[in-house]
Amino acid sequence: MNRARIGDNYEKQPFWKLILGIPLVYLPLITTVPFVVIGIFLVKMHLKYVGGMDIKSYWDFVPAWRSHRYENTAQPTINVSRFHPAHYRIFWVLNCKHYCPMSVALFSYASYLVKIVENWWCPFAHDQKHTYVEGAIDNSFWHVDPQELAKLHPDDKQNPIWNEKYGLGLTLSKPVIKM
Repeated sequence: MNRARIGDNYEKQPFWKLILGIPLVYLPLITTVPFVVIGIFLVKMHLKYVGGMDIKSYWDFVPAWRSHRYENTAQPTINVSRFHPAHYRIFWVLNCKHYCPMSVALFSYASYLVKIVENWWCPFAHDQKHTYVEGAIDNSFWHVDPQELAKLHPDDKQNPIWNEKYGLGLTLSKPVIKM
């Protein structure tokens, strides 16, 4: 597995960079969340208007509070300067119980909805389409009309991500795309 490298270089960073870097993780979230929420609302309305049902909610993507390993009073902190926010338990409680799971859930939920839209309107294979399995649907737009279905490549007609007739025993390996 390829990994991003952070820990190998973290301790080599000057303290001022670490302090300056902390707000940089929040600013993109603060500036994008309103737009993502509006986008989610619009995509959900679109899916509802075209007949979407049994679509997961945002809360299906948020981890249960009881699943967090640490209670607020037992949340570990890092023994650093008292001027560093990581020294304080509230910093970790807000990040580990709120910021991280809620923001990851928000973007995961937005991605899930877009995958449903993509599977509905564009049931055409490409080398990343196997990653859209999270947004699997019963039938695509092209599958509901026999005349349109006839236009699809056989692999697209029978793809289980957008055709439940072929089941959801899906493999997540990259498919071979035949043109």
